Amino acid sequence: MGLKTVETISLPQFKVYEILGNRRRFETVRVLEDAGGSVSVAELSEAIAEAEADGEPPSKSARDSVYSSLHQTHLPKLHELGIIHYNRDARTVKPLDRARDLSRYMEVVTYFGLTWGEYYRAVGVLGLLTVLASLLEVPIFVLIDPILLCSIVLGIYAISSAHQLWSHPMEFRVRDLWRR
Repeated sequence: MGLKTVETISLPQFKVYEILGNRRRFETVRVLEDAGGSVSVAELSEAIAEAEADGEPPSKSARDSVYSSLHQTHLPKLHELGIIHYNRDARTVKPLDRARDLSRYMEVVTYFGLTWGEYYRAVGVLGLLTVLASLLEVPIFVLIDPILLCSIVLGIYAISSAHQLWSHPMEFRVRDLWRR
C-alpha cells in the first residue's frame, strides 16, 4: 500500500500546532532533526518511548504502543503533509525540508522573530567580523583594541544568556509540559 506524497504545501499555523500538539508527532520531528537523516521506525519508536518514560527504560508494551501508533497513524499523516518521507516497506523515516520549517515552531523565539540559536550565531559572526576588521586594520575598526571587541562580544553573550534564562524560564522546560 503506497502513500501519496504532497510535494509543496503551505501549512497554515493552526495545522502546525495541530501537528505539534500531539506528543508523538512532536517527538518524531525532534528525533529526526537530531538524527539529521534517515532512521528506522524501530529506532524512532525506541527514542520516543524513552522520552515518554522520562529517560527510564520503557517497557515492551510501551515500545510496542509507540511503534504501532507511529506506523498506523502519525507517520502516514506526517508523510501526507510532506514533512517526512515514510517508506512503509523498508520501515524507514527521513525528514524532508518541511520538517526543518516545522522545527522552527519548536524553538524559543526572540522579540525580533529570530530563534535564540539564530540570534547567538548572528552575534558570533558579527563579533568575529569586527575582531577580524580590527586585526586587519580596517579604518575605524583599527581604533578599537581586538581584546576590547572580544570582551564586548562575550559581554553580549553573557547578558543575552542571563536575559533568556531569567525572562523565559518555562521555555526551557517544553518537555515538562508533556509530563503534566
